[in-house]
Amino acid sequence: MKYGLIAGNGRFPVLALEAARRAGHEAVAIAIQEEASGDVEAFAARTYWISLGQLSRLIEICREEGITEIMMCGQVKHAKIFSTIRPDWRLFKVLASLREKNTAALIGGVAKVLEDEGIRLVESTLLLRDLMAGGGVLTKRKPSSDEQRDLDYGRRIAAALSTLDVGQSVAVAERACVALEAMEGTDAMLRRAASLVEGKPLRLVKGSERRDHRLFDVPVIGPGTIAVMAETGTTALGVDAGRTLVLDRDECFGAANAAGVTIVGFEPQVSREK
Repeated sequence: MKYGLIAGNGRFPVLALEAARRAGHEAVAIAIQEEASGDVEAFAARTYWISLGQLSRLIEICREEGITEIMMCGQVKHAKIFSTIRPDWRLFKVLASLREKNTAALIGGVAKVLEDEGIRLVESTLLLRDLMAGGGVLTKRKPSSDEQRDLDYGRRIAAALSTLDVGQSVAVAERACVALEAMEGTDAMLRRAASLVEGKPLRLVKGSERRDHRLFDVPVIGPGTIAVMAETGTTALGVDAGRTLVLDRDECFGAANAAGVTIVGFEPQVSREK
């Protein structure tokens, strides 16, 4: 099978390319100059570098390569999408047509253009399902009763937040919502939250349960997440099982255990509002 892979930042694109190679798939990387690491070149069958706003060039590459299925792997910072992007004529038309200036609307518009060109946007985690978080307690330490109450409370907020396309993470302390993630990202949100609670322990919840797709912006945790949690006094992390990528799993959980952080994978709700 041949796939196109739009590579953003972080290790997500590299891991997806490695998985494609192991599975015998041909994966062509279309790397975003403003975001992607040069490491993708070592694992892709071929690599093309484009700027964030070059939708026409993306389509040309897919035509040249015979790509009919493409996935988005890795983060593109939300702030960059709407502040530093220099759109070509195709993307300019998409941006001009948007009723709402958010990532979901933009990606939806781009997906429609690609579909009209015979290119289907597929699930970003298609090649990495073995890296999805499991359910239950994932670390040595179980959450305390206070931590569990905070996580349960944060889960309800994060589930609602995930439907609004303004972020996916929530910081909670003593059943109070301290901060919600927006364009700044999870790390900056946690640091902001820590400045507001005067030393009280924080809990972090990353949610996507009510989003009915995994085409983009899939929640990701890794060793870097744990490092910022330790820095900010965040003692517990809740994620949606089967919907959150765990990068560098052994290192991530090892760092959590060393820092005394507990990680819980929320099992899917029996009834879920989409």
